Amino acid sequence: MSARLTSAAAPLVITLSASAAVASSSAHPPQRNSSRRQRLMHDRGMRGGTGREAGAAGLVFRRVHRHEGGEIDLSAWPATVPAVAQVLCEGFELPAGVTVLIGENGSGKSTVVEVLAEACGLNPQGGSAKARYQTRGSEPGIGQHLWAERGPGYPAWGYFLRADTMHGLYTYLEENPGRRPEGLHELSHGEGFLEILRTRVNQAGFYLMDEPDAPLSFVSCLGLLALLHDLAQAGAQVIVATHSPILAAIPGARLLELGDWGMRPASWQDLELVAEWREFLREPRSFLRHLLGESRP
Repeated sequence: MSARLTSAAAPLVITLSASAAVASSSAHPPQRNSSRRQRLMHDRGMRGGTGREAGAAGLVFRRVHRHEGGEIDLSAWPATVPAVAQVLCEGFELPAGVTVLIGENGSGKSTVVEVLAEACGLNPQGGSAKARYQTRGSEPGIGQHLWAERGPGYPAWGYFLRADTMHGLYTYLEENPGRRPEGLHELSHGEGFLEILRTRVNQAGFYLMDEPDAPLSFVSCLGLLALLHDLAQAGAQVIVATHSPILAAIPGARLLELGDWGMRPASWQDLELVAEWREFLREPRSFLRHLLGESRP
């Protein structure tokens, strides 16, 4: 199974590992040892060891909720963010497949994803559980007071793809090479991101993504949509925070819209994000007149 992402240089085809492809479709026979050959990674995920991938019927995590006795100051950030307050009060369900968080800047999308990373044992600055780097400690810091209920799926691989810390991640990966050296800093912003997708987001597992669409073109976003859909079909769990109406259109994804109300289920056609993009593309001058003070119709 593969999803095609394109870059300015050449098309990039991301092929899911053999075990992930088997989980998504029994029509394709397993390819022995191909998953091992394809794992060009410097470490081995949340529990160490390759283990088995999470099957289509399994969940790596079921739910994240506040741990009894956990000391969290509810009057201070991040608990004052409505979406985070809702997680602390009600917990956060983690169903199979893709969950997409959509909302304005400041609505709490990134903060919720960072809290989930802390609770689920991933480096909140990005990377896998074994990634040991930090550029500046700015994370919520409440994950140790949350409990992540595990499901029957074994988390052979987990990764946090965080757009705003990719420079630090590239440096860490170059200073701690695996089977081959990686010149990620020598690539363009978008090409480096595509390389991380190709080499780290290629098998069933547990994935957190914060604005993965940020460096990608329209066509590459379509390829990312296909990749996330294929991962879900292979049994992966994915939580994505995004401003992209393209990623919000992933078939079968659970959409949660964030705002002053906290988090609420939404459908694609009812998202404010979709309505605003649709209106802008239909008649951009109606926006520009207000922004630029134009008086002409």
